[in-house]
Amino acid sequence: MSMDPPGSGSTVRRIMLGASLRRLREERGLTRDVAGFHIRASESKISRMELGRVGFKTRDVEDLLTLYGVSDDAERRALLEMVREANTPGWWHKYSAVLPQWFSTYVGLEEAASLIRTYEVQFVPGLLQTANYARAVYQLGNPDATPEDIDQRVHLRMQRQERFTRKDGPRLWAVIDEATLRRTIGGGEVMSEQLQHLLHVATFPNITIQVMPFRYGMHAAEGGAFSIMRFPESDLSDVVYVEQLWGALYLDKREDIDPYLTAMEQLCVESTTPGGTVELIDGLLRKM
Repeated sequence: MSMDPPGSGSTVRRIMLGASLRRLREERGLTRDVAGFHIRASESKISRMELGRVGFKTRDVEDLLTLYGVSDDAERRALLEMVREANTPGWWHKYSAVLPQWFSTYVGLEEAASLIRTYEVQFVPGLLQTANYARAVYQLGNPDATPEDIDQRVHLRMQRQERFTRKDGPRLWAVIDEATLRRTIGGGEVMSEQLQHLLHVATFPNITIQVMPFRYGMHAAEGGAFSIMRFPESDLSDVVYVEQLWGALYLDKREDIDPYLTAMEQLCVESTTPGGTVELIDGLLRKM
């Protein structure tokens, strides 16, 4: 099941607020139909609210809290403050002119994640790309884009990487198909710079890079690239991100997430060790 893009606000705050509202409703033994009728909305809107897939109106949340019997002033204030935070645009909002709405959702989730595990088959993961490599990738997929648009997209990608270069940054665990490292993007010089960059960031304590080598043939993730995001909040489930040509799926149900977790675990077992990754990339650089 895919999450509807909730715009440029705090995606995780929406999910947290929605989870709180669902818990309160279930504690009262009320159906989504009853909750929807109380705020002049449909059952499907309540469902989308509880999953953090739509924006929140303060009046709707106030009415739901009253219906759910939340009378404690401190608890009400805390939840209403979450409404404000959920509707506050993120730093990436300034890139909205060149950022697809469906990808805004991902950036919001990425910004809040404490661990991102990703598997890539076509390109080096965006969080590990150099500016020149990112520019070449974006030009390939958007041949009609203006130089200004390309500059903005590349700058956005570089900004997204900044969290992972800090000492207290989140963990990034990337498994990259060997074909990705052998596929020359942007010319030999750009590709050489990219491979050297991978060797550099692989030394960071919070970044792990593995390579799925050709010698394994078929493997657990033949279906394509995906990312799994985990959050520091214990009541938030993992989210699986699967990018498509003109959109993306955001999977947050346990039965949908589990196959990806299993595939990722298998990939990590079959791929190179971090030391083996360095040896493989060194070998590719020597041949360039």
